[in-house]
Amino acid sequence: MPELPEVEVTRRSFAQRIQGARILHARAGLPLRWPLGRGAEQLAGLTVLRVDRRGKYLLLQLDDGVLLVHLGMSGSLSFRADAPPPGRHDHFDLVTTQGTLRLNDPRRFGAVLWSASLQVDPARKLLGSLGVEPLGDAFDPAAFHAGLKARRAPIKQVLLAGDVVVGVGNIYASEALFLAGIRPTTRADRLSRARADRLHAAIRQVLMRAVERGGSTLRNFSSAAGESGHFQAEAAVYGRAGQPCLRCATPLRQIRQGQRSTFFCPMCQRA
Repeated sequence: MPELPEVEVTRRSFAQRIQGARILHARAGLPLRWPLGRGAEQLAGLTVLRVDRRGKYLLLQLDDGVLLVHLGMSGSLSFRADAPPPGRHDHFDLVTTQGTLRLNDPRRFGAVLWSASLQVDPARKLLGSLGVEPLGDAFDPAAFHAGLKARRAPIKQVLLAGDVVVGVGNIYASEALFLAGIRPTTRADRLSRARADRLHAAIRQVLMRAVERGGSTLRNFSSAAGESGHFQAEAAVYGRAGQPCLRCATPLRQIRQGQRSTFFCPMCQRA
């Protein structure tokens, strides 16, 4: 699944190129996770003012409302001036004066939906419960620790829940916990302020590095410019079960937490 770094990389790869473009027409293919919420033909004539991101949602701010785009489990966007005819898994096209933004999603768990603003449904319902952005100035160490103290679940699952901090998906939660020296099964409320501060710093470091490396391409992710990510080649623990830890050479372990795979070093992450 594309996680925050992949979504941010996608945003950066087309945001400037589509800014100021006028929508010529839109095409909605097979149904996605949620309905568009407005007739595709009603998007024609609108202008794309800018492209923002909230968690794993891309927000195309229009001069009338906002389009929320979620890549789901297998989605990816492309933005091309010479887009070919849509293929089997191309389920949404936004044709503009500066190119075509296309959502390709083989599993159709992604979504494109219109909202009159971010303050009303459906945007309010989808975004209202999201935690603080980990790459923004509002990601405060003290507030982060306070949020963890209110949660009794394992720290890995708290990170994935997205209500304390948003967008720290499965790959990057494992990597950040390793960097901070915290076992994924440790209860969140048992982390001291010092350990929470280390995790806070590790989350920012891992996510920023992932964005720099273009995200992670484990299956078919690519940016809107068609470029694959390379962070997976630098992963210290994710996907390396049984291989030696890069720090201590102890074989890395894999467990299941909430139906997701977790990777960690039993020596470097003792508690």
